[in-house]
Amino acid sequence: MIKTLLVDDENGSREALAMLLEKHCPIIEIVAKADSMITALTAIQKYEPELVFLDIEMPNGGGFDLLEKIKDIDFDVVFITAYDHYAIKAIKFSAVDYLLKPVDAEDLIQAVKRVEEKRLNKKTLVDKYQVLLSNVKPETKLKKVAIPDGDGLVFISLTDIIRCDSDGNYTYFILNNGKKIMSSRTLGEYEEMFEGENFFRVHRSHLVNLDHVKKYIKGEGGYVVLSDNSQVEGSRRKKIEFLEKLSGH
Repeated sequence: MIKTLLVDDENGSREALAMLLEKHCPIIEIVAKADSMITALTAIQKYEPELVFLDIEMPNGGGFDLLEKIKDIDFDVVFITAYDHYAIKAIKFSAVDYLLKPVDAEDLIQAVKRVEEKRLNKKTLVDKYQVLLSNVKPETKLKKVAIPDGDGLVFISLTDIIRCDSDGNYTYFILNNGKKIMSSRTLGEYEEMFEGENFFRVHRSHLVNLDHVKKYIKGEGGYVVLSDNSQVEGSRRKKIEFLEKLSGH
């Protein structure tokens, strides 16, 4: 059983989530419910939950305020939000789950399943939420991304990524220190996740960091020379868009 705390200032939302969990997720044991940041902090200290369903927006302190008050976070979090919150992108970057209200039963089942399958050690949990809290501030650019590598999570600064290469259902991250890290997510997922950041998918197999582009070599689709002197092929279909993006960089 996974000891679980529900945190939401709306009683109807708490009870609806509790009913869905009791009906569809028998591994969940609801040990407490809280209606504010203060009551949630008390419940966390008293019940030591392994999983917290946490509303992002609450009066007198939301979900992120709650996490900032906990020194060593040793539980998983699934965020709950009523709308497409500005922090959703930062949440994805940090490999944290979220659900939109009204909560869909199938989405809930999958979120619980991911928690069950990928229980992380205490240090990784602390690192994950530190990355989230540093990324989540709306006035700052996203700094780090959490990469699921099969054994857990690897935390990488965006500035250290030279490119991402597709390998079927996996993605290889090529870093500026010469390391190569494999992620269990597809390149398409990272293309979507990095939208608005300084990355461009020059080819179906390559997503490059524009800060690491040294040179563009003309050709049908062209070639890009990166800071590690590697060359990646460009797509003819994306050539014009890429050159416009590069010239505006």
